Amino acid sequence: MFEIFTYLADWLTFSVFGLTQDTRLANSIHFFIEDTSKILVLLILLIYLIAIVRATLDPEKVRYYLQGKNRFTGYFLGSFFGSVTPFCSCSSIPLFMGFISARIPLGVTIAFLLTSPLINEVVVVMLGSLLGLKFTLMYIAIGLTLGMTAGFLVDFIKGERWLVAFLAEKYKQTDDLPEIKNTEKTMTLMERHQFAKNEMLEIFTRIWKWVVIGVGIGALIHGAIPAEWFSEHLGAKQWWSVPVATLLAIPMYINATAIVPILESLLLKGIPLGTTLAFCMSAVAVSLPEFMMLKQVMNSRLLMFIGAYLLLALSLMGWLFNAVNF
Repeated sequence: MFEIFTYLADWLTFSVFGLTQDTRLANSIHFFIEDTSKILVLLILLIYLIAIVRATLDPEKVRYYLQGKNRFTGYFLGSFFGSVTPFCSCSSIPLFMGFISARIPLGVTIAFLLTSPLINEVVVVMLGSLLGLKFTLMYIAIGLTLGMTAGFLVDFIKGERWLVAFLAEKYKQTDDLPEIKNTEKTMTLMERHQFAKNEMLEIFTRIWKWVVIGVGIGALIHGAIPAEWFSEHLGAKQWWSVPVATLLAIPMYINATAIVPILESLLLKGIPLGTTLAFCMSAVAVSLPEFMMLKQVMNSRLLMFIGAYLLLALSLMGWLFNAVNF
């Protein structure tokens, strides 16, 4: 199915550009052309199809459905809705405030907030096309588990104490919950098509540059940096490579869409799976810019708790995956 993208990369790299095979430059260019063309075409097709299915999904319905749920069911649903709704960290913050105002448990809201930037339909499409179904399912399971565990721990330590003042006040109110109407709207086939087309164009316009940036970085890693450098500095035998990789990713702000080609390149270079996952998931979930945005809704204690939890959880995950040689 994907051979056409390989043929396109072969033709452009070796026939049109006239590059010599098995050189670093040729490897980088070939990687860039093949992955960029494959990802962009698949995104256009699959985002449209997924949007058709999700044509009636409404954030208000998410809030409505989460109200009154069992706490542990809520953690799962919060993470699940975070994974299927197309919100980045910046757009998740208004939803976070809405959930708190509706007095949905803070842990459920945290589960949604942490899972949302890690998992979305674009990431799933890209992981599936580049690294296969098994790896994609594993990544989804890790993302959901991180969100659910964070939600439980935040509720356990009564993290609502560390919300910013106006949100803490809303969370403590004891009057009746505001009614959220779960209105169903039946859309015609043409309306669904128009919705899907608009959403595909909106998402594609927003993320195509991240695909190019991510694949570009991945191509540089793939073609320009010798595999020996990675095995020497970030090999499985260096236990400290996992926490170092996790910490190195913090100053970065890489969209989850852009991180997938980088993840692929690191794995192709022989970086252990655990170290690669720790680096890439840290870049998406623990970045400084994202935490600066979260300062709008929670104080430093809760931010430090979430940051420490993610760093520890990602390091433990990295060591585990490296130890069992997935």
